Amino acid sequence: MTFLTRIKNNFQQQGAMLQIIIVNIAIFLTINVVGNLSHLDLVPYFALPLNAEGFIFKFWTLFTYMFTHVGLGHIFWNLVSFYFYTQVFYLLLGEKKLLYVYVMSGICGGALVLLLGILFPASFANNILLGASAAVLGVGGVMLIYAPNYRVFLFGLVELSYKYIYLGFFAISTIIDLSENTGGKISHIGGALFGILYGYQLKRGVDLFDLAFLKRNKSKLKIVSHNPPKTKAAKITNEEATMNALLDKISKSGYDSLTKAEKDLLFKLSQKK
Repeated sequence: MTFLTRIKNNFQQQGAMLQIIIVNIAIFLTINVVGNLSHLDLVPYFALPLNAEGFIFKFWTLFTYMFTHVGLGHIFWNLVSFYFYTQVFYLLLGEKKLLYVYVMSGICGGALVLLLGILFPASFANNILLGASAAVLGVGGVMLIYAPNYRVFLFGLVELSYKYIYLGFFAISTIIDLSENTGGKISHIGGALFGILYGYQLKRGVDLFDLAFLKRNKSKLKIVSHNPPKTKAAKITNEEATMNALLDKISKSGYDSLTKAEKDLLFKLSQKK
């Protein structure tokens, strides 16, 4: 087994949160260490150009920009925020959906700014977009709708509803002084809107993640019986009802109102999602 194969296998064994963090750090080091040592400016190969001509020749940057940072403070605060939001996301929704929500939120945020750059080139001329903020706010936005009253201990000192923490952070990072870093803050709005839409659809019983992968999984399905056992369908329905009951209890009384058995059951059910 080659060295690169070992790295690939180890990476695939990590959870989605750690994979995203690793990619962010790897690109940060590539730009700041490899770029400086080789005296090359690598940022244009990862950041999203906010004009049609630049994007056509660097279309992949709509994906890579959300993993790209130059400043240490920029990547630090984005990854700290991402870690915080992910803890709540994992508990209630499990791990499988995280990468999908992160990437789709980033794409929506980047696409929104790119569209404005094409429509109003004078306002975004020669600008680029980089950073994980839109994707991170999208991950956080899911829980704003799905479990807004989930109780969180902020810094282990103050207990607040999740919605107040998210909205406060969104206001500070996006709404206040919109004239500074306008493109980046517009991308925040696009990313957050996808997360909010995803959370809203989940509460209606529609999972956009499942819809996105429906065609891919359809070819792998094998029909075993035209009359599947009713017990399996009943089990799935019962688990969904139990999950919804636990989430309702959290929304009304907070996470700490759950018993230890209920917390364990919630964690177990979330891993199946």
